[in-house]
Amino acid sequence: LVTAARQRALAEGGRLCASDLHLLLNLLGGGAGAGAGEVWTPVCLPRFNPDGYFYAYAARLGEEEEEEEEEGVRLILLSTEREGFYAAAACRRQLEDTLRAQGWLAELAAAVRGGAGYGPSRPGAPELRHFLYKPLEGPEEMQQLPQFTSPELEEPYTSEEEQHRLFDLYHYLHSRVHSPHRPLRLLYHVAEKETLLAWVS
Repeated sequence: LVTAARQRALAEGGRLCASDLHLLLNLLGGGAGAGAGEVWTPVCLPRFNPDGYFYAYAARLGEEEEEEEEEGVRLILLSTEREGFYAAAACRRQLEDTLRAQGWLAELAAAVRGGAGYGPSRPGAPELRHFLYKPLEGPEEMQQLPQFTSPELEEPYTSEEEQHRLFDLYHYLHSRVHSPHRPLRLLYHVAEKETLLAWVS
């Protein structure tokens, strides 16, 4: 996800939660938006508004340059207008033309192809295998769409079993640190294969 933009009226009262964002990303990864072309479909974002539907326009940007690759730069536009397909398509063309003219579309496509991830050695801490970081406070824009950063999974977390084990450990740390009965600001935990640190700063 590069960015999420909202109308000012929605930005003040509405918030795109992680579960709603996950639904939209699955919309892209599934049938809608997975191939070339444009898709217009109703979608419910239950955390944003469980009683209503939006209409989602999904399309790949720069599809003629992508040569039918699976990966690519994709755009989702949401509308409350049932007949808003042509307005969304016009918005996509205008955005695509601007991105192409500025050279940003090629840079975005290269980042998608090359992977935007990083390894656990990037912070410069020796023997660091993995981490999750989520800022608790920050600018209003960051609070509207919760964000976190995490490196790519490398050895020893390349198998599905090891990944599940790692995420179970994260879940355990989270439940201990954010316990309603006795919340902690710092937790040092020695597991069977790792030493873990959870720190609320």
